[in-house]
Amino acid sequence: MERITWDQYFMAQSHLLALRSTCTRLAVGATIVRDKRIIAGGYNGSIAGGAHCTDEGCYVIDGHCVRTIHAEMNAILQCAKFGVPTEGAEMYVTHFPCLHCCKAIIQSGIRAVYYAQDYKNHPYALELFAQAGVRLVQVPLKTDVFAFLASGGGEA
Repeated sequence: MERITWDQYFMAQSHLLALRSTCTRLAVGATIVRDKRIIAGGYNGSIAGGAHCTDEGCYVIDGHCVRTIHAEMNAILQCAKFGVPTEGAEMYVTHFPCLHCCKAIIQSGIRAVYYAQDYKNHPYALELFAQAGVRLVQVPLKTDVFAFLASGGGEA
């Protein structure tokens, strides 16, 4: 088996995080990386101690579930909570970030966003990322990564 790239590795981490999501509309995971080291991870879900969409349903206003915090915000807020700088870091996320997360990513100093799937890519988000010099790279999840893990890995 060929060794996966760093981008595939970190994207796989984001997909694992998405499995923790409690939103029934879309499961998203995000991983923040600096110098090839994971510094934070997040998934979309309710506030700590709050009701989950999986328990009480989504709370939808203007087409958006407001019960959840997006994965990107959860990862950025985890860094803020524990005093971990995000300046110059990179983010791996399962879906293209929404406009609000785009602005938070830029303000946090993250320099690159790697995403697996297009998802309502807002033109203004694309414009803001370009203005801020944030690199955007689509990195599809290598499906055989999970097959490799399920098989118990390779021979040593």
